Amino acid sequence: QVQLVESGGGLVQAGGSLRLSCAAAGSTLVIGSMGWYRQAPGKQRELVATIRRSGTTNYADFVKGRFTLSRDNAKNTVYLQMNSLKPEDTAVYYCNAEVAPSFYWGQGTQVTVSS
Repeated sequence: QVQLVESGGGLVQAGGSLRLSCAAAGSTLVIGSMGWYRQAPGKQRELVATIRRSGTTNYADFVKGRFTLSRDNAKNTVYLQMNSLKPEDTAVYYCNAEVAPSFYWGQGTQVTVSS
């Protein structure tokens, strides 16, 4: 069993920054990819960014150049640095981790960007 604990959400003005953290605990011997997804009201959950254990990252087009995902394997933690935030980035952000053969989700953290 794996638990994902997210932190760092909140309210910020457009153009501002936030940093999300997600720490994995439990049966974390072999964590594969980790990442962040988001879900805005009335919309489907969508991928924001993922990072492999090797550090290889994958970003959605709408965050390229603004968001940076990093990972500390020793702490089983990922960090999403979000800069130049836009009102359309408002959503609940969910952490995801692959511990083969399963995927786990965090409880979600709200990010609200005011115009």
